[in-house]
Amino acid sequence: MFNFKKINKMLWVTAGFLVVTTVCSCQGNQKNQEKDTEATLSNKPNFVIIFADDLGYGDLSSYGHPTIRTPYLDQMAHEGQKWTNFYVGASVCTPSRAALMTGRLPVRNGMASSEVRVLFPDSHNGLPQTEVTIAEQMKAAGYATAAIGKWHLGHKEEFLPTSHGFDSYFGIPYSNDMDNVVPFRSMEGYFDFWKSEERKDINTFNVPLMRDTEIVERPADQRTITKRYTEEAVKFIEEKKDEPFFLYLAHNLPHVPLFTSKEFEGTSPRGLYGDVVEEIDHSVGQVLDALKQNGLAENTIVVFTSDNGPWLIMNEEGGSAGLLRNGKGSTWEGGMREPCIFWSPGRIKPGIVTDLGTTMDLFTTFSNMVNVPIPNDRVMDGVDLAPVLFEGQKSSRNDMFYYRGDKLYAARLGDYKAHFITQDPYGPDAVEHETPLLYNLNVDPSEKYDISKENPEIIAEINEAVKNHNDNMVKGPDQLKDRGE
Repeated sequence: MFNFKKINKMLWVTAGFLVVTTVCSCQGNQKNQEKDTEATLSNKPNFVIIFADDLGYGDLSSYGHPTIRTPYLDQMAHEGQKWTNFYVGASVCTPSRAALMTGRLPVRNGMASSEVRVLFPDSHNGLPQTEVTIAEQMKAAGYATAAIGKWHLGHKEEFLPTSHGFDSYFGIPYSNDMDNVVPFRSMEGYFDFWKSEERKDINTFNVPLMRDTEIVERPADQRTITKRYTEEAVKFIEEKKDEPFFLYLAHNLPHVPLFTSKEFEGTSPRGLYGDVVEEIDHSVGQVLDALKQNGLAENTIVVFTSDNGPWLIMNEEGGSAGLLRNGKGSTWEGGMREPCIFWSPGRIKPGIVTDLGTTMDLFTTFSNMVNVPIPNDRVMDGVDLAPVLFEGQKSSRNDMFYYRGDKLYAARLGDYKAHFITQDPYGPDAVEHETPLLYNLNVDPSEKYDISKENPEIIAEINEAVKNHNDNMVKGPDQLKDRGE
């Protein structure tokens, strides 16, 4: 006969064991989920963008310069990815920086103008509040954010970094040659100034140094500015090492006037320009060391590039575009193709990348990496570079549109670039070409050999891409033209 009491007792014991096991399992799963969540939060990659000013494609030893020594950037390129077809959104300061911040061609938000090429100390406007910045995307993902260095997207409080997603700001609000105390009556007088001894005096440039929205030094001591920017960057990294962070470090050099600290003065075979670039290289080394010493190197994406090509009219105080044609201010390759290095040991697949990329792609790439949606109420111009960076795949970018002010001067599709309008930065009037000039940039990166007559079908293909581009182009109101008291 069955002993029901014994069986019932056994069933209760078994049921109790199952309940306890289930509760323990649920609690264990909950703890594991909490640990996974904590791990996910702690593994959010940090982002550092280091942006030089007026650095040319040929100004780093890893990009071919024979006498400027850049060992830290060279090591960064060896350990990471060196990109050879990387572009900025414009060939001068303000619109280029707007493109980086917003992931959009600056003509879309009025940060490009055919009347005034950049913002000045008497400009009325700046980057519109309606724009979404890369810093705001990072803030939405819980990141600490800091801007250090040159801003040049509006000096009034409503346009400063602290009004565009950055928790803090330390730097100069526009170019380091502005607020010049020497009056100029003409452009000829301006260029004569750069041959004078006054250009070597820091007091000639009454540019302010700001912390957040307050001026803390005027004129900024530009002899120590690179060193101080670096110290601020290292301090930020150390303070935020236990949380995800986004750091934008924008040097205001090697834009003229050129100044360097005593430690680097007279040390480069390239002269003062080389001194300045080599100090920036040293700064990069200090930032990378800070990441390594705080155990952050493998969880940080560092990008180094520049806002536009070299200011060639400054002669030996300007840089070099290497084998590329022309420089700052032009839509030839030397004006808008820049050195670019991505670094993150253990994450980024090392190598040389010949695919196309732009500063506008950083907005899209970083946003996707932290799972923040890309704005869908406006046209965006960035693509996601993550498959190239981490998986060794091809870039999805196949085009580049070259604007001067608010006019489209040239377009690249694949290997080929067509120039519809050409103009030297400070030369005569623009020349419109009935048949566009055409160059195969893989074969002829110096844009020496026009192959338009032999390739009408390629021009037709580029024209079709331009038509599609123009059909989706809505230009924003000009934010740069309004100046004066």
